[in-house]
Amino acid sequence: MKSISSSNPKDKLIFALDAAGYEEALSWINLLSGHVGMFKVGKELFTSVGPKIIETIKQRESKVFLDLKFHDIPNTVARAAEAAVALNVDMFNVHAAGGSRMMRETVDAVAACAGKRGIKMPVVLAVTVLTSLNNSDLQEIGFEKTTDELVTHLAKLAHLAGMTGVVASPRDIAAIRSACGKDFVIVTPGIRSADEPVKDDQRRTLSAFEAIQSGADYIVVGRPIRNAPGPLTACSRIVDEIACGLASREGT
Repeated sequence: MKSISSSNPKDKLIFALDAAGYEEALSWINLLSGHVGMFKVGKELFTSVGPKIIETIKQRESKVFLDLKFHDIPNTVARAAEAAVALNVDMFNVHAAGGSRMMRETVDAVAACAGKRGIKMPVVLAVTVLTSLNNSDLQEIGFEKTTDELVTHLAKLAHLAGMTGVVASPRDIAAIRSACGKDFVIVTPGIRSADEPVKDDQRRTLSAFEAIQSGADYIVVGRPIRNAPGPLTACSRIVDEIACGLASREGT
């Protein structure tokens, strides 16, 4: 399975549903359902609201990316992955830094659980290096590899472990494609509008057009839509950028 999206540019846009509570999240779900391909539910919202938010999204026939970045001993992550399958999410992630065994056992558990339930296996992603980190940050933590080197190394581990794909900076797409092939799914956060860059904690960023042109399968966008004077207008502009990126990629 290459990806779960169609060729519709809208389906490649994942909105980061970074709301503090249920009512705020619901307002965004109601506004953007049908305008984005998927909603990303992260730690803050899931901890606050729980599975109810996933049920709400699913009731509106939208897709869910459960962004909890599981990272623990292999058995614990595998069981958490089974719980994610039971929630009927379309995509979720683990930290590649958990190692090959953790990733392999997670993939096996997901495949078995989905098979027993008779449902489609979700996309299982490995997080390589957070887009908020740069070389200096990695040195501080104790990594000897540069950001680029570590991303490629972790992506290769994920690929060999049978993961569907990775979450990675748009600036890492080319290296990951070269190392892991065209069927490896790449989801890229840290996306900024081409004409309205935003200064925040994302350091390794590109525009939606640049990310898709470079080979991303999905892009995750939050603040450029959420903070825009007209969120639907901003959303439409990003979808247009995706369409242009796809056309440019197909023309090369």
